[in-house]
Amino acid sequence: MKPSLLFLFLIISFFAFTNINAQVGKIDSTLKLGKAGYKVTCNNKNKDQNEVRVKPIGFDNAAREMNFYIKGRITKAEIDDLNNDGFPDLIIYVFSGANGEYGTAFAFASQENKSFAPFVLPDVMLDGKLKDGYQGHDEFILLEGKLMREFPLFKSGDDKDKPTGGKRFVQYSVLRSGNGFEFKVARTYDTK
Repeated sequence: MKPSLLFLFLIISFFAFTNINAQVGKIDSTLKLGKAGYKVTCNNKNKDQNEVRVKPIGFDNAAREMNFYIKGRITKAEIDDLNNDGFPDLIIYVFSGANGEYGTAFAFASQENKSFAPFVLPDVMLDGKLKDGYQGHDEFILLEGKLMREFPLFKSGDDKDKPTGGKRFVQYSVLRSGNGFEFKVARTYDTK
């Protein structure tokens, strides 16, 4: 089997068993890699706006927690080394929309456990190559430091719950950008 077909098969298999849209209760999680990590709290009470607190654990004493508001609800938080620098990074998944169908991700990259820098997943609707057929229903998974996103593709005339255009898989890498970091599309696949 060709490596690209094997890769696609593995991605499809992971997403077939992953559905993160179900959890919408209060988030109060501590995630660590080794001795460093993050504590994430969010009450998730309002589908339109919630306050999130991200507190570094095991970081230099100068590292401060971040408090901010999100549109939507957090469904899950994970920790991994997203930028491959040996330090723990945090990713939280947020879903918004009338039925929580539109997903995005907020990430926080450790800067040598002295501080951490936030960055967000780019909006699919701002990418001319990805937005065609997009109507939400996102699913996410971390795979060896890479963020994988899957969503169904809707054709013109499709019912909101019955897409007929297949699925799109997007793999993101984290790259340094100026003084911070950003998600960049590494590859995409469409299936029928």
